[in-house]
Amino acid sequence: MNNFKLTVAKDMLSCLAEISSDINLTVDDILAMFEYPPDSSLGDIAFPCFKLSRILRKAPPMIAKEISEKFKSSVVSKVEAVNGYLNIFVTNEYLINNVLYEIENKKEKYGSDGSGIGKVAVFDYSSPNVAKPFHIGHLGTTVIGHSLKMLHEFQGYDCVGINYLGDWGTQFGKLIVAYDTWGSQEKVENGGVDELVALYVKFHQEAEKDEELNQLARNEFTKLESHDERNIKLWKWFVDISLKEYQKTYKQLGIEFDSYKGESFYTDKMPAQIEKLRNSGLMKIDDGASIVDLSEYNMPPCLILKRDGSTLYPTRDIAAAVYRKEAYNFDKCIYVTSAGQSLHFAQWFKVVELMGYDWYDKLVHVPYGTVSINGEKLATRTGNVILLKDLFATAIEKVSEIIEEKNPNLPNKEEVSEAVGVGSVVFYYLYNNRIKDINFIMEDALSFDGNTGPYAQYTYARCCGILEKASGLNVNTDPVITSSEEADLLKVLSKFNEAVKDAIKEYEPSVITRYIIDVCSSFNKFYHNCQIVNAEDESVRNTRIRLTNAVKTVLGSAFGLICMKKTEKI
Repeated sequence: MNNFKLTVAKDMLSCLAEISSDINLTVDDILAMFEYPPDSSLGDIAFPCFKLSRILRKAPPMIAKEISEKFKSSVVSKVEAVNGYLNIFVTNEYLINNVLYEIENKKEKYGSDGSGIGKVAVFDYSSPNVAKPFHIGHLGTTVIGHSLKMLHEFQGYDCVGINYLGDWGTQFGKLIVAYDTWGSQEKVENGGVDELVALYVKFHQEAEKDEELNQLARNEFTKLESHDERNIKLWKWFVDISLKEYQKTYKQLGIEFDSYKGESFYTDKMPAQIEKLRNSGLMKIDDGASIVDLSEYNMPPCLILKRDGSTLYPTRDIAAAVYRKEAYNFDKCIYVTSAGQSLHFAQWFKVVELMGYDWYDKLVHVPYGTVSINGEKLATRTGNVILLKDLFATAIEKVSEIIEEKNPNLPNKEEVSEAVGVGSVVFYYLYNNRIKDINFIMEDALSFDGNTGPYAQYTYARCCGILEKASGLNVNTDPVITSSEEADLLKVLSKFNEAVKDAIKEYEPSVITRYIIDVCSSFNKFYHNCQIVNAEDESVRNTRIRLTNAVKTVLGSAFGLICMKKTEKI
């Protein structure tokens, strides 16, 4: 609807100038005033006249009536003055010429306006801690981050996806102590990440009884930072084992990263930033630790070095940001982490600003809420986790059972089960606003009814089935709109670019998932109320087939923006 609104805004400006020379609005002002009515019977867009009341010294209903009598536009079929609003209706000709034809011409590029061309966006997401399980708590950063990357890429940005692995820190000291005390090479080689997790959990259980274990762990990490040969070898081994496991989940999600540079990569890049902080006078000693005082900005101090000289998360994050700016010259550097880290990011973002880096305002933190399973929160230290691979496996198995019951002769059943099972989990997670806490309920996620991934994927498959039946038909007649369902469907399709822009502006993938449901709902209403392939009139039939193809195109593009695979048959 963006182009429609722009045309109407220009025509509205001409109309208002005719009514009064005292109205000093711009096209952008008018665009900002447009609203979508709650009911399509009230128009496709509405123009509220209340802001004009003071200027014209008339009641809004009178202003709306006056505009309705003078307003003219080639893209508007009618206008109605209702309670201070001017309700505006789009012409069917516009929908055909500027929506249907545009989708057919641009195909998978429809909805993109190229606003990111020439710009670079860096995305720091997923970033699991090595030697810990890839559990449902990582789902948020992984799918939100990748969705935001796909959205920016769709708009033309040159995107860099970075998996900033948690491959450094005291947890490795704990793991080394646990390995030496309770583990063995054979057990770790056979058990992989699961065995490393078991050792990590065992360490915390025993450390509650014996505090000395924590000091031993600190000692081992200090040795690691000093490049102790044995500890470095063990560390590399733990990292390799973890990465192999994570790659399996990324493959299921269709995610590839441009860089796996984790925290350890920046160990030799931190000293320069620490020296810069020291020379600038920003860094102070407080009880033996090195800090940047942020009390002036109503924040606790940002810790840079521990008493023993060891680095912390802010130290590494600052060094990483400087490196990424130098390496990629980004226009945006986006970090997708839990809302619990919001203070951490606010602190080191402020430190970067105080250090004099003029790109500090290009750093963006995108927080998200917690996730639980049936109300139970997760904790790695206690072993209370739901592994993402197990969650996906359960979803795939349940979808497989449904397919076996409903469509046992379906080709590629395993592939479809994985696409729908994984897609159902992703869609369920991304459907709600990212900042909300989510209680994951498998039965709800897998439902083929309602606002779910399977419902969306089934709608896509339905489009494919219709187009398969229509294959071989010549559909190149002039399109005609003969029903409200056809017009309403094109109106929903026309809003794709708006959804993309809003999702990027708000860093909110749920805008796309909800848009997908809007498309599916509108298409299924059209499907149930209108004959498509069997329509008697050739022009009507051809128009509806082309509409179905347009829906398939837009849904396919939208699926790609939220890590969900297309399913031609279910």
